[in-house]
Amino acid sequence: MAELPPPADPAPETTSDEPAPRPARAARRDPGGSAGRIRASALYLNVFIVAICGLVYELLAGTLGSYLLGDSVTQFSLVIGLYLSAMGVGAWLSRRLETRLAQRFLDIELAVAVVGGLSAPVLFLSFGSVAHFQIVLLGFVAAIGVLVGLELPLLMRLLEGQIAFKDLVSRVLTFDYIGALAAAVMFPLVLVPKLGLVRSSLAMGAANAGIALWGTWLLRERLGATRTGLRIRAIAVLAGMLVAIGFADRFTTWAEDEMYADPVVFTETTPYQRIVVTRGRAGFQLFLNGNLQFASADEYRYHEALVHPAMAAADAAPRRVLILGGGDGLALREVLAHPSVDAVTLVDLDPAMTRLARRFPALGELNRQAFTDRRVTVVNDDAMVWLDEHPGTWDAIIVDFPDPNTFALGKLYTKLFYRRLVARLSPGGAVSVQATSPLFARRSYWCIIETMRAAGFFVVPYQATVPSFGVWGYALARRVAFQPPAHVPRIALRFLNDAALAAMFEMPADMTPVAVEINQLDNQALVRYYEKEWRRWE
Repeated sequence: MAELPPPADPAPETTSDEPAPRPARAARRDPGGSAGRIRASALYLNVFIVAICGLVYELLAGTLGSYLLGDSVTQFSLVIGLYLSAMGVGAWLSRRLETRLAQRFLDIELAVAVVGGLSAPVLFLSFGSVAHFQIVLLGFVAAIGVLVGLELPLLMRLLEGQIAFKDLVSRVLTFDYIGALAAAVMFPLVLVPKLGLVRSSLAMGAANAGIALWGTWLLRERLGATRTGLRIRAIAVLAGMLVAIGFADRFTTWAEDEMYADPVVFTETTPYQRIVVTRGRAGFQLFLNGNLQFASADEYRYHEALVHPAMAAADAAPRRVLILGGGDGLALREVLAHPSVDAVTLVDLDPAMTRLARRFPALGELNRQAFTDRRVTVVNDDAMVWLDEHPGTWDAIIVDFPDPNTFALGKLYTKLFYRRLVARLSPGGAVSVQATSPLFARRSYWCIIETMRAAGFFVVPYQATVPSFGVWGYALARRVAFQPPAHVPRIALRFLNDAALAAMFEMPADMTPVAVEINQLDNQALVRYYEKEWRRWE
């Protein structure tokens, strides 16, 4: 008779604060051994690329919302909040997927490629034809968020059993967060300036489709007979995205032709803004982020009203002049018409704008090739930072920023900014500021006036009619109390004469002061006024 083996030792007792060891999961491990580990490492790369694509789609939606709707803080807040919430919904829904996880993961990846890749093209197209554009925008954000939220839980379940759970969670989330950082760096430095919004969207769609195609090999053991159909679908989506990238410029031009009344003749997306030039029978127009900056047919009214009152209000004929903004060179043209001027410094954030003013023939003709004048120095920098870092004073300062429709622009209308401006104005000098419409945006206009006064300026408000804009407002200011000028400078002018100059300083009853807050850097009251008032006229 065979001898029986001795009884096994009893399992050691465990205390209440020492959990019992988990049962081994050897039976659940990938039979491929080292091959399984390689596959896990490759899937971590998937996580990295998926994270990049997901965040880029989110940034694209926020940027498009800012470009097309204004108020960047509101748009990005809505997009980020909805995207993260939708990811939570997707993660919750993933628990309902219990079979064919590999196939479902790749199908979802292809869905992300299609929805995310087409998001920017469709949003551009729908802006000009859909009444409730923001609903479409947020619909895309929600759909992409749900799909991306489904991906990570499924991927973690596919890797479950190959490595310890704590290592699985930490590694997947690490690659996810690193991918988000990479996207945040790539988006403003590479994707937007080099590819543009539409091409970036399609490129991310191609990346998602490529990941899905690669996944059909990484997960081939789990896909079985379905891998052939998945490969065909992935190749079709990838090919479609690549073809669309090749036609992206045509598509963008077509979409923008639908957005603007006249044909688009020039476009450029920079790290700071979308520049569009259109041309019609009356001339050409410049738009920044969809907002009209000037029309060549009547811009002389706007720029003469902006520049010459300040040049005339100074105690002596200005010799040193500072222009902040005005990268189109049109305010510069008016300044250079004064024979007393020895030197002009123009500070504009976007080098693409000052480059356009030099190289776009029609604009160069309109500004009379002002940038070729030896008296002109161009600085491409943030005006607020530049004022703080560069000492010196100027006899006249012309401020020609775009309207404060975002918080990035609103900071250039704050009390802090105007205090810096006071410090750079010579004791006998004068400054003029474009200040939006006192008729259409009355609170916005008086907010600018009162903020300048709070910063230490003595301010005289004035207005002029520019057909492309309607009634437009300005502020004329000095460091001491003064009377507005009664005579225009003795130079060739198309709009201003002594009578027109005097009329500009008369404010009709519907443009008189109203109670407003001071625009501080930490409250940006002006942007809130601006958004509320101009929304009525859209």
